[in-house]
Amino acid sequence: MFRIVIVAATLGLASTPAAAQAWIGLLKNTPAERFQEDDLQMFLEHARKALNEAPDNQTVSWENPRTRARGDVTVLKSFESKGRKCKTLRVRNEADGRKGDNNFSLCSVDGKWRLLSSSQIPKK
Repeated sequence: MFRIVIVAATLGLASTPAAAQAWIGLLKNTPAERFQEDDLQMFLEHARKALNEAPDNQTVSWENPRTRARGDVTVLKSFESKGRKCKTLRVRNEADGRKGDNNFSLCSVDGKWRLLSSSQIPKK
């Protein structure tokens, strides 16, 4: 699990110790716990692509033919919070017989995507 946090921090998805701790909690008991290093890098690359480039309702998929791990990231909605660009993502992954499907909301802060807690997500 520690390597997941290190790679996430390096790639800018988790940029502070608090954000890294949030990723540990979010990835616990998910397929990501079973990712090999290259699976994790593919996942993070495609998650970043979805956050930075994908419009709403577009899915970015990935698959590692070596390990058969795979997944996709779909932008469910884009919104602003406190003047920051934000997105809610649906993340589905599969690795080593384990499947997961979760939604996460993130906002861009100083050029890095940070997770929002449920209390920080604007209600509509």
